[in-house]
Amino acid sequence: MKRLLVANRGEIAVRIVRAARDLGISTVAVHSTADAQAPHVRLADAAVEIGPPPAGKSYLLADAILDAARETDSDAVHPGYGFLSERASFAAAVADAGLAFVGPSAAVIEQMGDKVRARQVAAAAGVPTVPGTPGGVADVDAAVKAAAEIGYPIMLKAAAGGGGRGIRVVTDEAGLRSAFPAASKEAASAFGDGAMYLERFLRRARHVEVQVLGDGRDVVHLFERECSLQRRRQKVVEEAVAPGIDDGVRQAMTAAAVRLAREVGYSSAGTAEFLVDDETGEFFFIEMNTRIQVEHPTTELITGIDIVAEQLRIAAGEPLRFAQDAIVARGSAIEFRVCAEDPEKDFMPSPGKIERLVLPAGPWVRVDTWLEPGGTVPPFYDSLLAKVVVWGEDRESAIRRGRRALGEFAVDGVPTTAALGAEILGQDWFAAADFHTGALEHWLAERKEAAT
Repeated sequence: MKRLLVANRGEIAVRIVRAARDLGISTVAVHSTADAQAPHVRLADAAVEIGPPPAGKSYLLADAILDAARETDSDAVHPGYGFLSERASFAAAVADAGLAFVGPSAAVIEQMGDKVRARQVAAAAGVPTVPGTPGGVADVDAAVKAAAEIGYPIMLKAAAGGGGRGIRVVTDEAGLRSAFPAASKEAASAFGDGAMYLERFLRRARHVEVQVLGDGRDVVHLFERECSLQRRRQKVVEEAVAPGIDDGVRQAMTAAAVRLAREVGYSSAGTAEFLVDDETGEFFFIEMNTRIQVEHPTTELITGIDIVAEQLRIAAGEPLRFAQDAIVARGSAIEFRVCAEDPEKDFMPSPGKIERLVLPAGPWVRVDTWLEPGGTVPPFYDSLLAKVVVWGEDRESAIRRGRRALGEFAVDGVPTTAALGAEILGQDWFAAADFHTGALEHWLAERKEAAT
């Protein structure tokens, strides 16, 4: 691998460019007209404009990206996360063009990107799944019949995609009949497929994911991450390793993730996501993300493994460099996503110009960002500005360091969620790891009520 095209923008594009440079690989950035002066463009060795600001006319145009790769004599493409990263058709097009796709094969993406097929793979690998329909259901009558067998409450989920799109929780038949049409329409709009599948809704569950690396022959895990603190099904705070998880559950869950990835001959970095029932300790596979995750830095800080660099090595044909017993988790890492949103105005997105910027620093503080003074937060893309990631020899010290780092983070020009992050880390329930997937929204509602 000599030249890598990075088919993304923002902090993940900067992250990939730096990892490639560390390996001696030259890089090509692609950009919309809105990102012509973006840091990832300046950091790369070459850059190609691929279209106007809307993602549908630039970052989501596979043909434009492949044309840029040919024009610059690139021999590999890294899709990052979001945009085209989990589209099997894009991975196939990259391979058909004679380029290395930094990720699993198109066949694996297609197989694991479909929640129903992924559940079938999990069953074949002996990995437990939440009780639900064996396949997608196309109409509300079929959904009602299935729900009667599974038992309420029920979660409706889009069969063909993730990211929280199309999800509804219903407690009875009337609620299901009311929610199904809108959920199906939303899924069809987001993924081109309105099929839904049903699974039992766990009232109090933790969202825990396992990072895996595979080379198509062998698979290892890099331990797990806690991702339960979510707002509107989008993660806000992530940790590695997950606090409060029994060692027996941890071992069984990481082993299950490895079995799952081996079942499909997984190559590259991937993440198996699970729900852990707080009451019983049971864990259930829910989906697999066939790309680099936003929260991968927490795993890097506890293991010392550069996951993006390993993706590049694997895509270049190298075998895994680590045996499982050589991978050790040390200490605790916490990541907080800082977004251009106003928490006091219902998290309204807040594009604008960055007038002043102070980024936290010091021992064991990492900031992955594309921010710089004078830069502009465009209104066309995700509101993520930066990820503040800290490590501590134990969770208590990581929490203290995280509060300090978030307290140092300052941006003039747009409101951000940095101060809210410090507030979350200061809560007693966070210190005690007494939370579940609904905890953050419940706390935010109480916080809003107290302020009025």
